[in-house]
Amino acid sequence: MATATQKKGLKAGSTAPDFSLQDQNGKTHKLSDYKGQWVLVYFYPKDDTPGCTKEACGLRDQISGFKKLKAQVFGVSADSVESHGKFAEKFNLPFPLLADPQKQMINAYGVWGEKQFMGKTYMGIQRASFLIDPKGKIAKVYPKVKPEEHAQEVLEDLKTLGA
Repeated sequence: MATATQKKGLKAGSTAPDFSLQDQNGKTHKLSDYKGQWVLVYFYPKDDTPGCTKEACGLRDQISGFKKLKAQVFGVSADSVESHGKFAEKFNLPFPLLADPQKQMINAYGVWGEKQFMGKTYMGIQRASFLIDPKGKIAKVYPKVKPEEHAQEVLEDLKTLGA
């Protein structure tokens, strides 16, 4: 079965869709503001849930590696600015969590799709990430993220790609 990102056609070499969303502090971020830098955009289903917390804390614990490589990290979900604020504060997350309740960015990146949990099928955010190069092109797509290993995997890819 094709994942949502495969159906959408975003793959390595594609131009990354721009975005303009508020983070947990109400600050607006646009991809175009980060031209010249590596950017990791990771999509996650919901604030303060077990897998999403593991992924966010893994990235938090490796943030010095991302900073050393001059790579910006963004988490994105459909949760509100307020929800992101509580999540970021509770786990001391040092990177922006972008609120996308209208799912504009979520749809642009093709991560809204069918999911299954305990035998039930429903629509939701696929756990996927996009590594964007300094020119705004997608360098790598991570269609199936393992929350515990993701930060280390991306850091290794950044080094391999010459960040």
